[in-house]
Amino acid sequence: MTVPALTPEQLLEAADRVGLSLTEADVDSYLGLLAPYIAAYNVVDALPDNLPEVKYPRTPGHLPLPAENPRNAWYVKTAIKGAPTGKLAGKRIAVKDNVMVAGVPMMNGNAILEGYVPDIDATIITRILDAGGEIAGKTHCENYCISGGSHTNAKGPVHNPYKMGYSSGGSSSGSGVVVALGEVDMAIGGDQGGSIRMPASWCGIVGMKPTHGLVPYSGIMPIEIMVDHTGPMTANVKDNALLLEVLAGVDGYDPRQFHEKQPGTLDYTAGIEAGVKGMRIGVLKEGFTHPNSEADVDACVRAAAEQLRKLGAVVEEVSVPEHLLAPALWVPIGTEGIAQTMMMGDGYGASRRDLYVTSLIDKLHGWELRADQLSETTKLLTVLGVHMKKLYGTRYYGKATNITRRVTAAYDAALAQYDVLLMPTMVMKATPIPPPDASRELYVQRALEMIGNTSPFDITHHPALTVPCGMSDGLPVGMMLVGRHFDEAKLYQVGYAFEQSGDWKKRGPAKQAAAKKAAAKPAARKR
Repeated sequence: MTVPALTPEQLLEAADRVGLSLTEADVDSYLGLLAPYIAAYNVVDALPDNLPEVKYPRTPGHLPLPAENPRNAWYVKTAIKGAPTGKLAGKRIAVKDNVMVAGVPMMNGNAILEGYVPDIDATIITRILDAGGEIAGKTHCENYCISGGSHTNAKGPVHNPYKMGYSSGGSSSGSGVVVALGEVDMAIGGDQGGSIRMPASWCGIVGMKPTHGLVPYSGIMPIEIMVDHTGPMTANVKDNALLLEVLAGVDGYDPRQFHEKQPGTLDYTAGIEAGVKGMRIGVLKEGFTHPNSEADVDACVRAAAEQLRKLGAVVEEVSVPEHLLAPALWVPIGTEGIAQTMMMGDGYGASRRDLYVTSLIDKLHGWELRADQLSETTKLLTVLGVHMKKLYGTRYYGKATNITRRVTAAYDAALAQYDVLLMPTMVMKATPIPPPDASRELYVQRALEMIGNTSPFDITHHPALTVPCGMSDGLPVGMMLVGRHFDEAKLYQVGYAFEQSGDWKKRGPAKQAAAKKAAAKPAARKR
């Protein structure tokens, strides 16, 4: 598209937006001075874009009918075959619908983006295919990923795999469901406030939010660079470690990657069976008994900690008071990031090296004309972010970022004493999906009420793994393990040891109470 010269009216409008008063003589002067700069834009416009090659053939797939999608977990089903051999040979992988797969539709849960077809594969898609994996399709996610519930997608709610009418968690809602139902072996999720771990917990699967920047975010629609993470969701711990081995490492595009860890060199499966004997596990005091905590969830996770003690770990309570402060710090970072990067920045913003997919920018630009089609959560946080920017600039974003360093140091101090920290992933079980006529208050509550334990580690960037640890009222409960930066291997070691120690579906408060009651019965007398 050619960039035309400014008209006098356009120049005056732009000047007015930044508070300039121009005379007629100023307008003539500006128009003349700007001409060579507009010419430079047209040089850029005429050049071919410099985007990664798409390596593997594919078709757009199909939108599944309700009969093959009863929980509304899938957006598109397809079958993109990768290399004939590799670590993921024979594995079928589902992809959260904020991740670009060339030639396959993407809407990121929102009607505004519907009809968009990416022209590149995200780095992680190329890595999966190079490793022999098959892309099975795109899974529904929450509306622009702004929800920890599963009720905000423009195509309707995603239902829990264990209980229809209940939330599967979000925002990687569909990814959690299709893994739990065994429809795929693995899935990709994204995590800015807990969006891998929350659906993994409520769907009874394993989810890893890696250290920030370990897995490249290139080719994935951002929310905010400070909190953007992507990672694996799987039915078991070993598969999770295997997929992370394929995904991790620098790609030369992503500015979130300050490390130099090379793709294909990271091994998370080698020591996974080493056990936990002698390991030190800190049960985080502040991760329990929140105002919205459910007693059965706390009890289930404490029982899991006790099981790790039986396996030989040293398990002690540890206090990090800053944990209760961290969710408040997430608010300015997440809210202003959503408004300035994803919304006003057309999905990217500026001022950083990145892989800018201009077709996505073009599709998002002008979203304000259809703003009423945004979810209530996206509307709410966008309005707040725009308001704060106008009145205070980026003051609170900056201050929250500064204070986050203190919170990070507090976790680091605890992790200097303990190998991992342990707490509930979410302090409540899956909640009922709000009805279509729900009030805005209930809609927002069900989207954001559960992030107290997950959101802190999106701003401090520590790796966090959720592992299912029991059932209560027919719904899964997740245990979260948090480790030192880039020490994902230790989290997998602990998670695997717990997983192998018994069937998590047979654990839980009701099961524990029954076992205690049976143990307390006097032995029957011999006749």
